[in-house]
Amino acid sequence: MKRKSLTAFDANAFLAKVGKGKTITSYATDKAVYQQGDAADSVFYIQSGTVKISVVSAQGKEAVVALLGTGDFFGEGCLTGQKLRLATAEALGPSEILRIDKAEIAAVIHRESAFSELFIAHLLSRNARVEEDLVDQLFNSSEKRLARTLLLLANFGSEGEPAPMLAKISQETLAEMIGTTRSRVSSFMNKFRKLGFIDYNGRIEVHRSLLNAVLHEKPEIKPKTRKR
Repeated sequence: MKRKSLTAFDANAFLAKVGKGKTITSYATDKAVYQQGDAADSVFYIQSGTVKISVVSAQGKEAVVALLGTGDFFGEGCLTGQKLRLATAEALGPSEILRIDKAEIAAVIHRESAFSELFIAHLLSRNARVEEDLVDQLFNSSEKRLARTLLLLANFGSEGEPAPMLAKISQETLAEMIGTTRSRVSSFMNKFRKLGFIDYNGRIEVHRSLLNAVLHEKPEIKPKTRKR
């Protein structure tokens, strides 16, 4: 019988280094990690930087699905049988990204419980975020959707400390994320600045006062009552 290794698996070390089926690439601003329609054969992990996930319709209309940051996985659709990429992943600023071959990450998930727990936690967190985004689109105004997006990008509400200074994100990107026009985003940003919620001069600094304003206006979603 083979003896099990006495060395505990270190998920963070696994995600920090190159190795079997793993490579690390530096991406410049606006450089694509992969394009919509490319072969889905790997999963990616952001060691540093910001990545925009977007889709383009048959009519050429682009929509931003998510902005991801350090510690996020993306491209995991290949593990569910996805053959082609359904979206484009693009670096919004200088980024260091780990690429893990599909076969390698599948083997590690199967073999190492520490990594599978970390990866499942990521998937659950992403699913919760998608649900929140859907509720946001259905029930909130574009102004409040912008406020929520800014707070999420600045890390408010997460376990880590807020990081008020955001990467340089264009108003066009923000408009694509919340489903409105650039002119409306510009109007809302000027309003937030006048109210002292943000400082904005190309880069964005989000203040806690914006979080307080959003929380005070949070809509109540009542459970459905059964008909008798």
